[in-house]
Amino acid sequence: MSHEKNIIAIATPAGAGAVSIIRVSGSDAWSLVAAQFKSIRDKDLLKQKSHSIHLGHITDGDKIIDQVLVSLFKGPNSYTGENVVEINCHGSSYIQQEILQLFLRKGCEMAAGGEFTLRAFLNGKLDLSQAEAVADLIASDNAAAHQIAMQQMRGGFSSEIKALRQELLNFASLIELELDFAEEDVAFADREAFRTLLEKIAKVLRQLIDSFALGNVIKNGIPVAIVGAPNAGKSTLLNALLNEERAIVSDIAGTTRDTIEDEISIGGIGFRFIDTAGIRDTQDQIEQLGIAKTFEKIQQAQLVVYMVDLKKCSEDLAVITADAAALQKLKETYPKKPLLVLGNKADLISEAAVAKIKETITDLSPLSAKEKEGIESLKEAFLNVVHTGALHNNDTIVSNSRHYDALLRAQEEIGKVQDGLAAGLPSDLMAIDIRQALYHFGEITGEISSDELLGNIFANFCIGK
Repeated sequence: MSHEKNIIAIATPAGAGAVSIIRVSGSDAWSLVAAQFKSIRDKDLLKQKSHSIHLGHITDGDKIIDQVLVSLFKGPNSYTGENVVEINCHGSSYIQQEILQLFLRKGCEMAAGGEFTLRAFLNGKLDLSQAEAVADLIASDNAAAHQIAMQQMRGGFSSEIKALRQELLNFASLIELELDFAEEDVAFADREAFRTLLEKIAKVLRQLIDSFALGNVIKNGIPVAIVGAPNAGKSTLLNALLNEERAIVSDIAGTTRDTIEDEISIGGIGFRFIDTAGIRDTQDQIEQLGIAKTFEKIQQAQLVVYMVDLKKCSEDLAVITADAAALQKLKETYPKKPLLVLGNKADLISEAAVAKIKETITDLSPLSAKEKEGIESLKEAFLNVVHTGALHNNDTIVSNSRHYDALLRAQEEIGKVQDGLAAGLPSDLMAIDIRQALYHFGEITGEISSDELLGNIFANFCIGK
């Protein structure tokens, strides 16, 4: 990408709508738009103030394309740090393309994905982690993901990293200075203060790395597999959670032969529910494939809900035994995977019968998916599985896998420095590991970056942002 050219793109979603925004950025943005703009009050755009809005027409010679509102932003006080013009036109696809093609003919070039935000980064308007948060903010589809993206975009995460990097850089400078006076055997860096700083950095790194488990599931949604014997009410539960008839419900066993997925937000957290085929011995080849997929989804899920048919359990002891055996196998196969055991159809049997079943399946929670009894309590149970304390406390939460990888590498290098300090290694050897730690910190905020890295990051942005 050449960052000297004037770029243009439609910033609003593709298709027809009430209005559309076309964004132009570059040193000549104002003059390019001014040449095609006829103000209803005969204003000269080039003489107007920054952060002002003007009504008029975009024209191509004698042809009027549309009546528009033009918003002016003078660099460096703009999103990209350059001169920016935003043209608010009517949302006709034809009008959008006519205006776009006009300015492409007049010297603009089509913006690549993320090029406006890339220019904001290159012009110091955002650091790299804040720029990445822009994409996360656009993609956020629940309150928690939005909160994390906003916190990162405001610079909470990058400020923490920059502060740690600066403290480490100050000590690194003293260590490097010692290398210049190696023959005099002079120590400029207080080793005890350095040890304390390293412990502080290591602690913060551990907290940030640990937060990725929460950040990752919030960003991508928490996959929940709903499993159990046929006709236990798995599809009915999915419909009750989604509050719509998403899955086919039937008294015929084996109705669900493939996985059905849908996502809802509970308490601001995205949960992706997967209704699976009932687990049983069957000769039906299609149903067997569905059951095989069930076990695949259990492997991928971060939370498993096992459904027990309380009515069948109350009528047949063998059903209780089969469910208990299946649950034991799940617990042994996935010992670290959270498991919720639900007893469905509680409205069809007595409380005494439920208590009798719980003597065998002790961790069972009764509900009625059909009558939607116990659904709200179940949603609370889902939230309790997710450790949302950090989210509620507004702690910094890492949700970006690139940041997570850089933090792991920085943690490794800090560990090496701590070991070297404890072993009394000379300054020149410790300096190597300190430089590497500083490098990985800089990777996060963009103080150290490469064209390849920037290309990979901004290639995933939408056009117009």
